[in-house]
Amino acid sequence: FETLAAREPACTGVISATRGNHGQSVGFAARAKGIAATIVVPHGNSKEKNAAMRALGVTLIEHGTDFQAAREHAQTLATREGLHNIHSFHVDLLSGVATYWWELLRAVRDLDVIYVPIGMGSGFAALAAARAALNLKAEIVGVVSAHAPAYARSFAAGTPVNHPSTTQISDGTACTTPDADAVAIVCAHAARIVQVDDAAVRAAMKSIYQATHNVAEGAGAIAWAAALQERERLKGKRMAWTLCGGNVDADVFAEVLR
Repeated sequence: FETLAAREPACTGVISATRGNHGQSVGFAARAKGIAATIVVPHGNSKEKNAAMRALGVTLIEHGTDFQAAREHAQTLATREGLHNIHSFHVDLLSGVATYWWELLRAVRDLDVIYVPIGMGSGFAALAAARAALNLKAEIVGVVSAHAPAYARSFAAGTPVNHPSTTQISDGTACTTPDADAVAIVCAHAARIVQVDDAAVRAAMKSIYQATHNVAEGAGAIAWAAALQERERLKGKRMAWTLCGGNVDADVFAEVLR
């Protein structure tokens, strides 16, 4: 944001598409720098994520039925309104995301396996970068929803493969159209991709709360769900994952706990 005005003097603000967490980070940074921000979300998006973004001062637009439709509309608006489009997968974003992986990997050096959810791929790519920078050998296991398997199918094919998303709980991994650069990184650095269904994600959200009293949204718990699914494979190994989001609507979380 500090160099945006110099690079794009005609830019009147920033825009991005999100299911919630990326949009909150954009809104937070835009407010801090005094830049107008527009965020596009699909219809039916989390009410509380929408409210959090509005509270940060963004102009929130609802468009389409999934993230891809919102993403394409954001690009259209960026071109039409002269806005800078902040994509959900970008090298600058990876630099920031990598800092929490750097912190984890420096704190725990003897890991055998790390589970990471894949939405658009920034979390996975950032982990791969941090692992390489620290010259570590831990396996990286990507995790997707079984109801949004685009990245799993892309990994198997070695090239981007589109697939509809029907997940009802893991909206942060509800990708239908993978990013080609992200797919290349996943194919180069993933040991495997694990798919978990919505029931397993809900069970993981509940177990996280029961064991630690931390709140996890679906995409924040999906890596733990994958580890639970592979518990036999993990015997004798040291494993890590991150709780990367707690933005779940209260009524949804109440139902999960019931």
